[in-house]
Amino acid sequence: MTSLATEYIENHPFDEIQIGQTAQMTRTLRPQDIPLFAAISGDINPTHLDPEFAKKGPTHEVVGHSMWGGALFSAILGNQLPGPGTVYVRQDLRFHRPIAVGDTLTASVTVKEKHPENHHVVFECLAVNQDGLKVIDGIAEVIAPTEKIRCAKLHLPEISVTDKELRYRQIMARVKGLEPITVAVAHPCDEPSLGGALEAMQTGIIRPILVGPKAKILAAAQALGADLSGLQIIDTPHSHASAEVAVQLCREGKAEALMKGSLHTDELMSAVVQRDTGLRTDRRISHVFLADVPTYPRPLMITDAAVNIEPTLEEKVDIVQNAIDLAHALGIAEPKVAILSAVETVTSKIRSTIDAAALCKMADRGQIKGGLLDGPLAFDNAVSQVAARIKGIRSAVAGNADILVVPDLEAGNMVAKQLEYLANALLAGIVLGAKVPIVLTSRADTPETRAASCAVAQVLAHAKRTTGLPS
Repeated sequence: MTSLATEYIENHPFDEIQIGQTAQMTRTLRPQDIPLFAAISGDINPTHLDPEFAKKGPTHEVVGHSMWGGALFSAILGNQLPGPGTVYVRQDLRFHRPIAVGDTLTASVTVKEKHPENHHVVFECLAVNQDGLKVIDGIAEVIAPTEKIRCAKLHLPEISVTDKELRYRQIMARVKGLEPITVAVAHPCDEPSLGGALEAMQTGIIRPILVGPKAKILAAAQALGADLSGLQIIDTPHSHASAEVAVQLCREGKAEALMKGSLHTDELMSAVVQRDTGLRTDRRISHVFLADVPTYPRPLMITDAAVNIEPTLEEKVDIVQNAIDLAHALGIAEPKVAILSAVETVTSKIRSTIDAAALCKMADRGQIKGGLLDGPLAFDNAVSQVAARIKGIRSAVAGNADILVVPDLEAGNMVAKQLEYLANALLAGIVLGAKVPIVLTSRADTPETRAASCAVAQVLAHAKRTTGLPS
């Protein structure tokens, strides 16, 4: 049971401080600490905030601000030694190596000099990481308090910084310069579905062909205040026909991607999977959510959360390969693939752990190519380096996953929707394994989410053009 007793912090007045006296604290850099420090300091160096920019730099990954580590010395001096009442005079620090997400720094200060004439105290400062390697060293000088102070310890709230609009603009920036692709939009007969297609068109991502009852499409456009002049509209009597005609346009090469409008997913996918008239390939069709999560340092893919209900081992092979191919199209050379379960150990009592072990061995044997697989991994170990380290899991994938492969559709849907609604993630949904990428959105999706999904389809279509990458 948590104690409700008040905690206190107490200082060391100048007369109590002894040469050689020391104090320390330990802190782990979390993904959310980086944007929070950037917001407070105003330091928006893309080395700390933009994974693509950082990948080309000397660290090859997003790292924390050096002064995040320097601030630990301020915390020690203000809270412990000398403590409350301390006034900073100067600080001289040298930074020896970057601080990566998940690094644990132990910072310490040691009394080097005392100056009675002005109550100044000079400290040697040192911070080492979890491997004992020197990260920061230097000197700090403060004015120590002269009176004993004891005060209640303040407990700070958890704070996070997120800007969904900024993250949307960053996704759109990734496709800047790519030629728009022609997309067959099946039954865009309400404001959200038509608005998403028009948003993607205005951003320069797609050239939409609107397939559906013309009167309903025009009514949706009127409600949006949108002008459809110059856009091709193919009139159909109902949603089933809309799906069939939109699929036919893709099959005939008149459209490079398919986008779901206001019809049911089953209607669209039924037309997609028809053997003679659909868009099937040798691959199993699967869905990927591409999630931009404020508390995670890189894009996160979740598969499959929308198409395959209870996939078999053989079906999971295609699900994994589809996601790896998407990662390649997005510029991730060797994506880290975490095969999720409820536990990290293989047990016959949980089928997903057996599947995870088999998938990893299949990757070793070349049956799955282009990615680095590990599993079974529980969700925390897949996305948190701290959790993986505490549980003693040594893996290049653990805590660094690019792709999360879920046991079944229910688990995937829950993970994705929880990230969206509780963690303010920006999601883009795409169906892979067909002849063309399919933008499969939800009725609750915003126009921005739909446009972001179109951006993923644009990247895939261009990759297919230039490299022959499967859709």
